[in-house]
Amino acid sequence: MSRGKAASALDLPRPDTLDAGKQQGAYEALRTAILTRQLPAGSRLPSTRSLAERWLVSRGTLEAAFERLHSEGYVQRVAGSGTRVSAVIPEQFIAAPAPTESPRRMAVPDLPEAGVQSHVPFVARRPDAGLFDLKAWARCITRGLLSAGPGALEAAHPAGLPALRAHIADYLRSYRGMHCEADEVIVTTGIRHGLDLIARTLLKPGDTACVEDPGYKPARRLFRLAGAQVVPIPLTAEGLDTGQLPGTARLAYVTPAHQAPLGMTLSVSHRLALLDWAARADAWVVEDDYDSEYNYNSAPLAALKSLDGGDRVIYCGSFNKNLFPGLRVGFMVVPTTLRPALLRTLQLSGQSVGVTDQLGLVEFLGSGAFVRHLRASRQAYQARRDALLACLPHGCTVSGQQAGLHFVLWLPAGADEADFCARAAAVGLTLQPLGTFCVEANLPPAVIIGYTALTLAQIRFHGRVLSTLLLAT
Repeated sequence: MSRGKAASALDLPRPDTLDAGKQQGAYEALRTAILTRQLPAGSRLPSTRSLAERWLVSRGTLEAAFERLHSEGYVQRVAGSGTRVSAVIPEQFIAAPAPTESPRRMAVPDLPEAGVQSHVPFVARRPDAGLFDLKAWARCITRGLLSAGPGALEAAHPAGLPALRAHIADYLRSYRGMHCEADEVIVTTGIRHGLDLIARTLLKPGDTACVEDPGYKPARRLFRLAGAQVVPIPLTAEGLDTGQLPGTARLAYVTPAHQAPLGMTLSVSHRLALLDWAARADAWVVEDDYDSEYNYNSAPLAALKSLDGGDRVIYCGSFNKNLFPGLRVGFMVVPTTLRPALLRTLQLSGQSVGVTDQLGLVEFLGSGAFVRHLRASRQAYQARRDALLACLPHGCTVSGQQAGLHFVLWLPAGADEADFCARAAAVGLTLQPLGTFCVEANLPPAVIIGYTALTLAQIRFHGRVLSTLLLAT
C-alpha cells in the first residue's frame, strides 16, 4: 500500500454556485455537503489539488474556502491527516431540536403606536429625520470605529466614552452657559432613562416628588414606580409656582426652557426661587432640557443648571430631539455627590449606550456637524411653524410658539377636547388634548400641535384641514 493521502471516495460534482463567485461558491457547496451529510462527520475531504482539478478552480480558491470552513468549526485540519469534517458541526451547538408538528400560536401584531410616528399631522415633539445627513453620519461612525480600534468594542466605562463626555461638556459650556466638566457627564439612552436612574437612586417609598401640572406624563409614572408620592405643582405665566413647593419634598422635576406642554419659559426670578427652595429643603431639582436648541424669536436663556451655585440641579438632555428619533443617546450632568450612586444604579440596570453610536457622536460633535445641523434644522422648523400659523383662522389663540417643537392651540370657549380630537382623527389629524397632561389643573380646552416632522407642503395641506375644523367648532 502506497504511503500518503488516499483519494476521497466521495465524488463531489462541480457546483453551479461556482459560476456566481468561485470562493463563495466553493464554500457554500462544501458547507451544504456537510450539513446534508453528503460529507458525514469524521469523513475526509478531497485534497485541494484533486478538487481543484475536478471543479476547474485554483487551489488558492479552495484553500481559502477550506480555511473559512475551519475557522467556523465545520472541519478540522491536521498535518498529515488532511481535512476532516468535525465530529460536531456548529449548527449542532446552537440549533434546538426540530419541533414536533403542532399548530403555531397566533402572534399579537407588534405595531408602533400611531401617536409617536413622524409625518403624522400634528404629532408633537418629533424632529424631521429627513433633515439629517445620513451619509455624514455613516462617515462619522466609520471614522470613529476605525480610529478607536478593537479596544473600543470591549466593555466601556459605564458613564460613557470619555471623548463623548468631553464633547458634551464643551457643547454645554458654549451653548447652554453651564460650568461643567466631562467627569460630571453620564451618558444615557435618553431623558427617560435618566429619569428612571434618578428615581431608582434618589427616591424611597413614601418620598415626595414634585412635578409640573400640566406636565410630562412619563416623569410622573417613573417617580410613582419608585414608590414616591407625586405632588402636582400648578403653573403660572412664568412657569412653575415655586411658592407651592413643599419643604419636605425630595425632588422637583421641571422643563424650564420650554415647558412641556404649555411652552412658557421659566423666568429668572422663578429659577432663583426654585434653587433657593432646593437649598432650604435639601432637595434636588431635575432639569429636563429636551428642546432648548430651538428658539425662534430670541436667544434662549442659559440652562437652569448655569445658576446652580449649590450643586442641587441634575441636568438631563438628549440627542434624539435634535438629530433623529431612533438615536437613543442622552446624557445627565450630575452633582458630584450623586455621581457614585447613579453610576452604581446604571451598572446594576445594565442599560448602557452602545459604543457604535457613541463613537459616531464623538466624530459628529467634534467635526462641527452637530452645530451645523442645529442651524439648518432651526431655520427649517421656524419656516414650518410660520407656515402653520399662517393657516390658522384669524383670532385663534396659540401659546408656546416662540420655541421648541410644538405649540398649544387653544380651542373656542366651551369646546370639548375629546370631541374635537375625534373629529380631527376622522380627517387624518392626530392631536393631543391638553387635558391628558393635567392632574389637578383645570385649564381651558386646548390641543398640542406638532409641526417639525412635516414638510411645508404637508403643513399647508393639513393646516387648511385644521382651519376648517376650527371654523366649524
